[in-house]
Amino acid sequence: MSQPYNYKKVPEKRHKDTDSYKPKWTIEDFELGKALGRGKFGQVYLAREKKSKFIVALKILDKKQLIKSKVEYQLRREIEIQSFLNHKNILKMYGFFADKTKIYLILEYALGGELYKHLQAQPNKRYSETRTANYIKQVAEALSYLHLKDVIHRDLKPENLLNSQGTIKIADFGWSVYAPQEGRRETLCGTLDYLPPEMVNGDTHDK
Repeated sequence: MSQPYNYKKVPEKRHKDTDSYKPKWTIEDFELGKALGRGKFGQVYLAREKKSKFIVALKILDKKQLIKSKVEYQLRREIEIQSFLNHKNILKMYGFFADKTKIYLILEYALGGELYKHLQAQPNKRYSETRTANYIKQVAEALSYLHLKDVIHRDLKPENLLNSQGTIKIADFGWSVYAPQEGRRETLCGTLDYLPPEMVNGDTHDK
């Protein structure tokens, strides 16, 4: 994959008394709080960076599971893309680090959690027309920004939209792709219940 936006790794710092290097962060730099969610490859926790007291969501992934499922490249692509996106309606990735067994993604914390769960708690499991229009507008603006950056998300669904006090954030860029060329894509990916018609029909797709 071509690397978007002059991709660089998280900066590293040198030990004062040695020539060795260590990651900018380690798990010891964070206080872990409650679990926010669980996925196939790990869990997401509410966390606080000890020095700055900054609140984040820390996604902890198991290396063995990633390797077993052969998704290392997919994770790398997710980090490359999400780290360099900057829009109020896209969940920020502040950085990442790793140790021998885990990979850690430092993400913006969205207080309201998944839009899907919030929607299920509404009367008749639906929003008012006014609120729905507001949320759709926010998602459309985020998608417009992504497409200007030549990024296709490819797994847009209520579970991947987070509600941060009325501000909608697109999250989970695991299936995203950087596609600056004008050619159409053929990969069948995403969540079955939300696949677009062109994927279901076996046709090619683009932004």
